[in-house]
Amino acid sequence: MTADPITTNESGAASRPYREVTDAGGRVYRVGETDRDILGHSRKIMIYLPWIAMMAISVFEYAYGSAEDTLSSAHGWTQSNTFWILSVWVFFQAGIAFPAGWLREKGILTARKAMYAGSVLCVVGFLALSHLDNVWLAIIGFGVIGGIGAGLVYATCINMVGKWFPERRGARTGFVNGGFAYGSLPFIFIFNYAFDTGNYHRVLDLIGCYILIVVFGCAFFFKDPPKNWWPADIDPLTYGGSGKSAASLAKNPPAVRQFTPKEAIRSGMLPLMWLSIVLTAGVSIFGISFQVDFAKEVGFGPLVAASSMGVMAVINGIGRAVVGWLSDLWGRKLTLVFVIVVLGLAQFGVIWAGHLRSEWLFLFFAFLSGFGGGAFYPMFAALTPDYFGENFNATNYGLVYSGKLVSGLFGGGLGSMVVAAWGYNGAYALAGGVSMVAAAIALLLRQPGRGDRESATVAQPQPAV
Repeated sequence: MTADPITTNESGAASRPYREVTDAGGRVYRVGETDRDILGHSRKIMIYLPWIAMMAISVFEYAYGSAEDTLSSAHGWTQSNTFWILSVWVFFQAGIAFPAGWLREKGILTARKAMYAGSVLCVVGFLALSHLDNVWLAIIGFGVIGGIGAGLVYATCINMVGKWFPERRGARTGFVNGGFAYGSLPFIFIFNYAFDTGNYHRVLDLIGCYILIVVFGCAFFFKDPPKNWWPADIDPLTYGGSGKSAASLAKNPPAVRQFTPKEAIRSGMLPLMWLSIVLTAGVSIFGISFQVDFAKEVGFGPLVAASSMGVMAVINGIGRAVVGWLSDLWGRKLTLVFVIVVLGLAQFGVIWAGHLRSEWLFLFFAFLSGFGGGAFYPMFAALTPDYFGENFNATNYGLVYSGKLVSGLFGGGLGSMVVAAWGYNGAYALAGGVSMVAAAIALLLRQPGRGDRESATVAQPQPAV
């Protein structure tokens, strides 16, 4: 049989014939086109560019706590003011994920345009933090505008990986997600050692420009694959292909079909994911917001305080990559429960280390807290398309991730109230208990429709487009 002629798409890459394979449950897989046919180069670039962009925006969340004292002195803000600025940022950073995903899947907002818009809004956020003394204007500039910008970048990067690597997304999603944490490491030390009321304008302005340049440059190459796309060299019905991909698919089988957001909600699993991420992210944000201050109150020196946050950021990021790889071996749900339990135990460990005044023990539990406090994000990012499919992933994951907007309120702003009322020991104990509840909820997760049908196949050749 003669192959159909090869055409060229709008990006200049070759467009080859494809066929759609439908299983007994009605899920369609578009196979035949390679990543090079669609992009003109390897899909690996859709790992590294999102990773670089995520590192650029990580300074917003993970380094902010190290800058709070200087910001308070420079602008005349209270500690509560600075906490609420971050809380509002978290609210909008998480809240934009769903509407942005809906716009992308409706074809109104492309991935590239979302990144462009995000990069501009991010620089506005840092300019506001640098030049606005009025706390309400700073909340609007950094919290609202900067939060929307960072959220557009974050959601686009995570969804991009899930779409391009449907067969082994755990390790890739974890790697990209990790950049959102350890990318902040240089800025944590800058804010602790080279950031004061004499240079804060210059430092913050330069950081904003850095984010703009990096994200804008990465955005130029962003492109989504076609709906239902599946790698040409892997059989989606028998999980054939390389040994690693086949093993990962056996542990984390593809969604039984493509769930719309309404169907995902009706399955009951998306609401459970949302509730679990509300609780877990709240504990994570609490640790990010208060670890440096707790270290200083206990009496640890500035080096230990900065190092504990640096350790948390690095391990937070590396842990995301490690559990992504681990989830390909263990399965996503088991790995998620393990991570949340570790996060909870770390909160009690921080109390213990503070009671003993042990710097090394404190750093160890900062290590565990950093690991657990970041590693759950790629698990939810990978579980969402595993359970509900890739076609509506931007919207479905946007709904799941929106739980973080609630977390930002009680993890940062309300967390400061708990610290004021109960002290750090009471607040950390509460955080540990909340983590255990989140782990129990995660145990209830199961893939919708799995086990309700037998795998069967129907091949339906389609013309090249």
